[in-house]
Amino acid sequence: MLLYRITGSKYAADLSGIGAAITGGRWNKKGTAVLYTGESIEIALLETIVHAPPMLVLKLDLLTIEIPNDSITTIKTKDLPPNWMDYPAPSILAEIAESWIKKGVNIALKVPSAIIHSANNYILNCSHPNYRTKVKLKKQQDFHFDSRLNS
Repeated sequence: MLLYRITGSKYAADLSGIGAAITGGRWNKKGTAVLYTGESIEIALLETIVHAPPMLVLKLDLLTIEIPNDSITTIKTKDLPPNWMDYPAPSILAEIAESWIKKGVNIALKVPSAIIHSANNYILNCSHPNYRTKVKLKKQQDFHFDSRLNS
């Protein structure tokens, strides 16, 4: 399966999840390395825009990442608390993901996007035993950000 990530060029090739470990996020606690990806370029762009206005990041890259189709755990909206999409994110979401990470069964956690509920993000468990061998950076390219999105 192919996934997408749009991020600052300076650290784009780093798939270690260290950035998420430093800051924590909706689906991870501080100290836990995960990589946030999207099922489409469009949802990856929206996720980038809400977290760091692209005009603050001078140069962006689009990553195409391949993961095994058989290493995905899915969380459906109906299995989440009613406030799952709130900002700031309820801490229960990071707890759900932390439990999944500790089990180490799959590389990816498929979760609904808080921005577009019909779209999905994939949280990659950077500490999974097969992460380094099964997660492949297939393509890295410059991403042109249309400045009209900042208006």
